[in-house]
Amino acid sequence: MAFPLQLPSSLTSRHHPLTVFTSPAKASLSHKITPTQNSIQLPKWVPNLQSKSLKFLVSCSLALALFCTGVGFADGKVGVNKPELLPKEFASVIDVARFLSDGQEKRLAQEITALENDTGFKLRVLAQNYPDTPGLAIKDFWKVDDRTIVFVADPTFGRNFNVGATVDLDIPRSFWSRLAGKYGNIFYWKEMGEDASIKSAVMAISACLREPVGANNCSEVK
Repeated sequence: MAFPLQLPSSLTSRHHPLTVFTSPAKASLSHKITPTQNSIQLPKWVPNLQSKSLKFLVSCSLALALFCTGVGFADGKVGVNKPELLPKEFASVIDVARFLSDGQEKRLAQEITALENDTGFKLRVLAQNYPDTPGLAIKDFWKVDDRTIVFVADPTFGRNFNVGATVDLDIPRSFWSRLAGKYGNIFYWKEMGEDASIKSAVMAISACLREPVGANNCSEVK
């Protein structure tokens, strides 16, 4: 969770890995081991299934590569770069998918500004519905650095967080997976809505970053 452009090498990313489930109807995996070959003979549909699963996984990985590579961007020749989807003026919240009302977007921006003034950490939010995303263009637009957290909300891929190295020193890594698990699961989206999911995640990040750094900071997702 492949692009030619690289983020600063100090940036790391926290995310839930993408899992692909395949369940062919009424199909069973059988094998036969011969004494001479000692090899497994798979049904003919298995290589095709593996190929389709691999293609799906790679496709999804490309979609997530903007903020889901281990360090910066993975090498590759395929990517999304649509600067035309960026606002004309700076905004800490970019809602390409229009999940948020104007009032909600304004209140989140105010919270993010207050958080940056109080802590020095920069939170940036991108709400998208892939492939409708500015993609690589947000790197320069937001001037992403070691003190930046980029939160990407996408109904297809859940919640992903690109966390700067300085932030990573203060926040336990488990916090991001717990945050995505609480407010990024499909049941929460369906019950509360995309807007509530985004708002809750932003407020939880804000509360975490405001806690004193210590052994138990950010131990709960609020």
